[in-house]
Amino acid sequence: MDDKRILINIGRQYGAGGKGVAAVLGERLGIPVYDNELLQKAAEESGFSPAFFRKSDERRRLWRFGGLFGLNKASSYAPSAIDGTELFKFQSQAIRDIAAKGSAIFVGRASDYVLRDMECLDVFICAPLEARVARVCRHTGMDAAEAEKLVQKKDRTRGEYYNFFTFGNWGVASNYDLCIDSSLLGIEGCADLVIEFGRRAGLIP
Repeated sequence: MDDKRILINIGRQYGAGGKGVAAVLGERLGIPVYDNELLQKAAEESGFSPAFFRKSDERRRLWRFGGLFGLNKASSYAPSAIDGTELFKFQSQAIRDIAAKGSAIFVGRASDYVLRDMECLDVFICAPLEARVARVCRHTGMDAAEAEKLVQKKDRTRGEYYNFFTFGNWGVASNYDLCIDSSLLGIEGCADLVIEFGRRAGLIP
C-alpha cells in the first residue's frame, strides 16, 4: 500500500455491527481503529479520568464531578460541573491529532463532522430493528424485549449527541458517502463494499 493517508469514519446504529466492520477494515488495510481508545487519549490530554469519559461517552448531558470519577491531574479544575461541550472538545481534539499523524479508522463520536475539512470516507452502518435486536440477543443473552429497549435507548442517545454537536441529523444518508445495511451483507461483506467503494472514489489506494 502506498503512503496515501486513509481516514474512514464509521457511524452506526446500535446492534448493526459497525464496530465489527471497523475491526475488519483495520485488519485488512493495516491501519489502527479508534473507538474506546479515543476516550483514553482524550482523558490523557485533558487530565480527567478515563472513567469520567466512559460515563459521558456519546452523551451531551451535564455531568457533575464526584468521588466516583476523580480528576487525576486536573483536580485543580474549579467548576463543580462540566458541560458536555467541553468533553466533546477534548475528544474532538484527540480525533484531529490522530488524523493529522496518519491513517486511521474512527468509530462514532461524530468523527465525520470533526474531520469535515479533511479527505475522509464517511460510512454509516445500519440494519432493520429486528436484525439488530437479534444481534444484541446473541451477544448479550438478553431476551428480545430487553434488547429492543436497549437498542432504542442507545440509538436515541447517539442521535441526540450527534445532532446537538453537529447541528445535523444522525443517520441521514446525505451526511455520508456510503450507507450499508449489514443485515444484507454481513460484517465481512460490509468491509468488502467499503474497500471497493473507497478505491473507486480514490480514497483508498
